Amino acid sequence: MFAYNLEMALRSLKRNRALTLLMVLAIALGIGASMTTLTVLHVLSGDPIPGSSAQLYYPQMDPRDMDGYTPTSKPPDQLSYPDGMALLKAARGTHQALMTGGAVPIQPPQSGIEPFIEDARYTTADFFPMFNVPFIFGHPWASTEDEAKARVVVITRELNDKIFSGKDSTGQSLRVNGHDLRVIGVIDNWRPNPHFYDLNMSTYSEKENVFVPLFTARDLLLGRNGSSDCWGNKSNDGEHMETSECVWLQFWVQLDSPAKAAAYKEFLIHYSQDQKALGRFQRPPNVALSNVMEWLDINKVVPGDVRLQVWLALGFLVVCLVNTVGLMLAKFLRRASELGVRRALGASRRVIFAQLLVEAGLVGLVGGVAGLLLSLVGLWLVRLQPSDYASLAHLDLPMLLATFVLAVSATLVAGMLPAWRACQVVPALQLKSN
Repeated sequence: MFAYNLEMALRSLKRNRALTLLMVLAIALGIGASMTTLTVLHVLSGDPIPGSSAQLYYPQMDPRDMDGYTPTSKPPDQLSYPDGMALLKAARGTHQALMTGGAVPIQPPQSGIEPFIEDARYTTADFFPMFNVPFIFGHPWASTEDEAKARVVVITRELNDKIFSGKDSTGQSLRVNGHDLRVIGVIDNWRPNPHFYDLNMSTYSEKENVFVPLFTARDLLLGRNGSSDCWGNKSNDGEHMETSECVWLQFWVQLDSPAKAAAYKEFLIHYSQDQKALGRFQRPPNVALSNVMEWLDINKVVPGDVRLQVWLALGFLVVCLVNTVGLMLAKFLRRASELGVRRALGASRRVIFAQLLVEAGLVGLVGGVAGLLLSLVGLWLVRLQPSDYASLAHLDLPMLLATFVLAVSATLVAGMLPAWRACQVVPALQLKSN
């Protein structure tokens, strides 16, 4: 029966090609605009570390003085050095890492390559196992190398290809800011988006290509990037951040169950109470513990204009569907005599309705193909924009499937009213008028 309905739909669509083209064009424009914006939203709001995001938490506490305090004040987005070290040494999670961002000059050993600047991540040993960072050569450093301020470095495949021609570079020396660091590992392509573990840098920035132990970086006075929030009268220059009254570090901890997360939050509260009793904290305990997706939501990493564009595109799709409804209604009612004859020959309203919906679905399928092409053009235009997320605008398999599902389902819904109206044709009146 479906094959028969499909054949009848193809004949009907070919019979009035101009009207068919208008319907396909309306669907294609609506789908193209909607899928372009939905794909951008999908990319920007996706889970940056699937399978682990629910177990990774970002703790916050408030060590600031009473200046500007209100009972509704939120804790700072970063930690001070004493607090970050206290959480790191407490080791209450499966893994925990203290970190900050930076930028370092690289002096390649080859004379043919000019020195250049690379973004860097200064962190502790658990960063790699906690975030499931893949290695192609070597391994990450150990916690003992953190404590020893070892002169080691982990680089990315991209940097390894550039300097060492893609060969196994473990054991080689890399000159960073005038210091020789030994390469102990090379990570594979790894670029979580958004840049969830440090939102103080660009949310969708290019990945860091150099990873150095945090204490080594501080010992060598490697350049630091990112924000800091300071208070009090102590020196806040970059060389004395460990003793300054500033928050400037990020800390992540892996907690494998909700019970462990609840216990860790209690630990943060007790820690704050102890620090207040010692006179170091002035404000009442004010802590927070957010997993990855909660942290992204709190920081509203998806730009507001992207959400607005999605709503505008969906509104445009509705307008296109309304026009499609009118075109289908005109097309189906023009076939009233044909449908009346079929009803008189024994075809039920259900059969007629099904056949007209197949015709509507076919229009949606063709419109989906055209809409897919338009969305690819739209995404190409997005990638030409200067936004830091522009390069991420690519159509993946789920969104490819969603294009056709949205096109066909939207057209079927739009076709229900015209199909139902056409089914109300009275066979006797059509036979009499003809």
